[in-house]
Amino acid sequence: MPVRTADAALAGVRRGVGAERLTGRTALVTGSSRGMGRAAAIRLAQEGALVAVHYNRDEAAAREVVTSVEKDGGRAFAVRGELGVDGDVDGLFAVLEEDLRERTGSTDLHILVNNAGVMGGVGADEVTPEQFDRIFAVNAKAPFFLIQRALRNMPDGGRIINISSGLTRFANPDEIAYAMSKGALEQLALHFAKALGPRRITINSVAPGITRNGNPVFDIPEVVEQMAGLSAFGRVGEPEDVADVVAFLATDEARWITGSFVDATGGTLLG
Repeated sequence: MPVRTADAALAGVRRGVGAERLTGRTALVTGSSRGMGRAAAIRLAQEGALVAVHYNRDEAAAREVVTSVEKDGGRAFAVRGELGVDGDVDGLFAVLEEDLRERTGSTDLHILVNNAGVMGGVGADEVTPEQFDRIFAVNAKAPFFLIQRALRNMPDGGRIINISSGLTRFANPDEIAYAMSKGALEQLALHFAKALGPRRITINSVAPGITRNGNPVFDIPEVVEQMAGLSAFGRVGEPEDVADVVAFLATDEARWITGSFVDATGGTLLG
């Protein structure tokens, strides 16, 4: 059976356009200049949100996302900020608030998507303390303090979505530190959900599986076929597969879902 890169239903279809379930709301998607973050930013904009496209180094890629959103009639702007370093969150929000005020007359932030992350790709016996600290600084510490800071801007009924990983449920010895950091990230949803319930702010974890992310490995047909075989659907994930889940959790339809772990791995390693 040939391996498909996406379901036929996904091909050439702009989903969500016209629905505009997020009109009047603002969103910050970290690490959204490429991959799943890019797809999430575009998808939220299709739903009517004004989206802050966060990036660290690749300004051109972030500007391209903004252009793509605007071409489709949406609204977005780029905002730079390095995560995992001293002063990262305060510096990012100083710029974000200025941009939001200029565009909306307010600094309200309705949706936060913690997508930015770094992987290790190093065996457990080779991970250095510096690498370990960097992974946790970006993947776990930064999201914690982004949430803490965002809550000052987030009205009641807001949405927080953390992008975790299927590696918290199945093993890859070369990504132990990464999986540990994503496990810590998932705890934010569980415990913040309890604290934020009285404000009707939901917080959930979304765990992608093998998803196209620009890595050259996805250009090797035999490797893609092997990876596709791990999914119940016989294909690798597309960024839009995850973006659709993020968009749903950001809407009012997901108001009764909080503190949850959403498996978005395409049924990877079900047996």
